[in-house]
Amino acid sequence: MLESLPSWDREQVCRTLKEMTLPIKRSEPARGPSNAPVRLDDPRLYFSRELSWLEFNDRVLDEAYDVTNPLLERVKFVAIHGTNLDEYFMIRVAGLVQQVEAGVHLPSLDGRLPTEELHAISARLRIALPRRQALMRDCLLPELARNGIVVHAYDEIDEEGRRSLRQTFEERIFPVLTPLGVDQAHPFPYISNLSLSLGVELIGGAAADRQVRFARVKVPQSLPRFVKIPGPIGELHFVLLEEVISHNLDDLFPGMKVVSAHAFRVTRDADLDIQEDEAGDLLAVIESELRKRRFGEPVRLEAARSMPQTMRDLLLEALGLEPVDFYEIDGPLGISDFWSLATLDRPDLREPSFNPVLPPRLRDCTDMFAAIRQGDLLLHHPYDSFDPVVRFVEQAADDPSVLAIKQTLYRTSGTSPVVAALMKAVENGKQVAVVIELKARFDEENNIHWARRLERVGAHVIYGVPGLKTHSKVTLVVRDEPEGLRRYVHVGTGNYNEKTARIYTDFSLFTCRGEIGADVTDLFNTMTGFAKHERYRALMIAPTTMRRSFLDLIGREAEHARAGRPCGILAKMNSLCDGEIVRALYVASQAGVPIELLVRGICELRPGIPGISETIRVRSIVGRFLEHSRVFVFTNGGRREVLIGSADWMGRNFDRRVETVMPVDDPELQAMLCEEILATLLADTAKTRWMRSDGTYVRREPAAGELPFNAQDELLRRARSRD
Repeated sequence: MLESLPSWDREQVCRTLKEMTLPIKRSEPARGPSNAPVRLDDPRLYFSRELSWLEFNDRVLDEAYDVTNPLLERVKFVAIHGTNLDEYFMIRVAGLVQQVEAGVHLPSLDGRLPTEELHAISARLRIALPRRQALMRDCLLPELARNGIVVHAYDEIDEEGRRSLRQTFEERIFPVLTPLGVDQAHPFPYISNLSLSLGVELIGGAAADRQVRFARVKVPQSLPRFVKIPGPIGELHFVLLEEVISHNLDDLFPGMKVVSAHAFRVTRDADLDIQEDEAGDLLAVIESELRKRRFGEPVRLEAARSMPQTMRDLLLEALGLEPVDFYEIDGPLGISDFWSLATLDRPDLREPSFNPVLPPRLRDCTDMFAAIRQGDLLLHHPYDSFDPVVRFVEQAADDPSVLAIKQTLYRTSGTSPVVAALMKAVENGKQVAVVIELKARFDEENNIHWARRLERVGAHVIYGVPGLKTHSKVTLVVRDEPEGLRRYVHVGTGNYNEKTARIYTDFSLFTCRGEIGADVTDLFNTMTGFAKHERYRALMIAPTTMRRSFLDLIGREAEHARAGRPCGILAKMNSLCDGEIVRALYVASQAGVPIELLVRGICELRPGIPGISETIRVRSIVGRFLEHSRVFVFTNGGRREVLIGSADWMGRNFDRRVETVMPVDDPELQAMLCEEILATLLADTAKTRWMRSDGTYVRREPAAGELPFNAQDELLRRARSRD
């Protein structure tokens, strides 16, 4: 597998593999960071979940600073940073606010109370946000202009451009606007979630009427944020919609004098309040809650730097917010809208396009079931095409020998070919059962749409499991074959979404192993009926067996270390946020187990603490593709165990979700995962950041004389070479 690498890449990967397989030395007796013994639940050993997430979002922003990324990719990372932060406030910050209002005084693992977390978040963002705005103002916008994509300030537009904008305002914008004044007869208007507004100061036109009044003008979300104006051929010239409105406000307030106008934006609690034990119809309850989402309590006020203190105070009071909830923005608000610039048709300013490939076994394959009978099949998306996953369901829908199809759906696309195949299967007389998670945050409306479509054609639709979210990514196909019934299974680490499968890294594993098929059958019977299975043959299932199974595997590595046998843990996930798992990893580290953790996002564990976690290294890769796959490797005295699945090491995944983790037993597939894919990721020196014991991150630098090694680029290169 490594022969195709350039020599310097091959040497780097081989060196990484050697580090992973060195014999383990017996460690000295564990010593704490001080002479006194340290309890493993000591808050000093944990990093704040909330601040760890902000560290992750800072790593996203770092990619916008990275000049080795194409320009529009850098703009994309800024937009992602803004979108991420919006969701963070709508869910995480809103949850902390609710705890404060409810009088909750329970500290988190790191010892902070909810009020302390909120102040720490606010302090941290007052450093990060000016950094982001400065990047846009001083670097990205000028660089875009040099490449023919110009976002103008209104004042710098020439007379011809202003005439064009005036015409656009009169014909396309003015009819949509609704000015809302505030006085005794007009109460403060409702400001919807994430909507952009202008706060306008006005005085009467008569000399005797000098009272300053306040009005709100909503910037319509139904109109493009970037208003196009004529420019030289081959160039794109825009003005922000709010600037066009603010420079034409006289038309909205005839007889009044506009003193000033300032943009502001409100973020509200968007988490759904669902009492399932009281819900006779979960679908109806969620639809009702979705209508309420835009009316959630305010949690953040963003405003232009130019906004005067009097207007800030008025808005804070009207919204019931404190100064700690106010964020001054020097530059455009609603930075997530810059997605529209990032997706402009300028391939010269974007990463080169690529076509995912098919593995050799599927190149000329017309029968997915025959291919799976040859042996377990592993795909690595987006390098490997997602088409075989779609084809698996489509073939099952058409195959006369298929009797039943069962599938979980957490997030899927708006034009899902997988769901279309399931509906076709029903029409072809198959028994189809679909567990759709209606509570998949921000995908509730999409999932309600598909649930209704599937129900209309006659599929059995189950809205998840009461009290849990169904996060498993599993498909079961039951086929009548000459030897008897055979069960075919697909288990993934990502969603059944052909669009995100091109930008998220995930694994798909197909198998017809009998014990896996039996376990998945039991899992579906648990989700769709009243069956309760506490034991499974091969799979780890949350919330029943997964937590205990992972704790046992970690503990077993510690026993191997104490006995001087080969040991080690290599785990890749999105987040590590569970006190019991972290304590188990600390115990394993004290026993001398080398532990490599690839954690893209939140990590509450502190690596490198003497006597506690000195054998643990944590790294995060943030690059072109979102690292979404979950893989767990245990050396096990030389009898390696490898697993993939849907679960991160988080309390919610272990205790409040239905999750599936599956063993990868085929030696060739184990080698593909460990020696080819994971080793390449571990060798990365271009997009990797090391986590330090204080919770901060630092870029990993290439060794002296070496070029940066980009693991995702290398995996793309290998995929192209197989095409």
